[in-house]
Amino acid sequence: MPWQSLVVEIDAAAAEPLSEALLARGAMAASVEDAAAGTGAERPLFDEPGAGQALWARVRLRALLPADLDAAALLRGAAAVAGLPAPPEFALEAVADEDWVRRTQAQFEPIRISARLWIVPSWHTAPDPDAICLVLDPGRAFGTGSHPTTRACLRWLERRVFPGARVLDYGCGSGILTIAAVKLGAGEAVGIDIDPDALAAARENAAVNRVPARFLDARAPLDFSADLVVANILAQPLEVLAPLLAGRCGSGGRIALAGILEAQAPGVARAYAPWFEMVVAERDEGWIALEGVRR
Repeated sequence: MPWQSLVVEIDAAAAEPLSEALLARGAMAASVEDAAAGTGAERPLFDEPGAGQALWARVRLRALLPADLDAAALLRGAAAVAGLPAPPEFALEAVADEDWVRRTQAQFEPIRISARLWIVPSWHTAPDPDAICLVLDPGRAFGTGSHPTTRACLRWLERRVFPGARVLDYGCGSGILTIAAVKLGAGEAVGIDIDPDALAAARENAAVNRVPARFLDARAPLDFSADLVVANILAQPLEVLAPLLAGRCGSGGRIALAGILEAQAPGVARAYAPWFEMVVAERDEGWIALEGVRR
């Protein structure tokens, strides 16, 4: 099968969201390197993958695509999901054929979220059979567990879910947080998204994990008051959604918000101040997770 490589140069902070969005929409693999690679300004990193990525102000992102896929349309959709103001300029390169399925799978290893919580691709054996394992493959929706905002929300759920809790995951993407809530002991978990592909992927992932969870279109009526509300989106839509999410969180319930850069945290906290006293729950690679208790 013939392939093509989509190449863009973007700010380092946008690399992971755009990579996940491209993978969710049909890219088979994605890689990131210093945009100055091969020049005198190159900054080599010698560390665990991703650990020092913030040292690069600009990165070159390469995504492997089937040759018959409309790269421009794919990039437009992915850029919108990743929160970019406009799709970046791109180049296309022809790629020689090889066993890309095996090569792609090799990029995705089990991810340890905490001492008892793992994300495991379906082609791997669970590293810890006694842990809570979320079976999740890269697919059509954002949320594989590799991004620090997803990891922060998973750790928050691990701390806050109690037996029988009612959990609302707004902007559910792959459904990873909804599925995790059920596996952690929630009595009912509902995932909400506006993207039909995300909802379809979330339902498939829930079936693979054998958990009962509901996934609904954001435009559909919702009669659900939650003990725990989690929203891993982006700062601007989080601010707009403040009245809606507050209305879905019962008195004394808790909310967690992620997808927020450090400089954006005060603005998001102000948007939720009428209902919650927001505090920083976690910091990870420049991303902030906020939480609050409903008054």
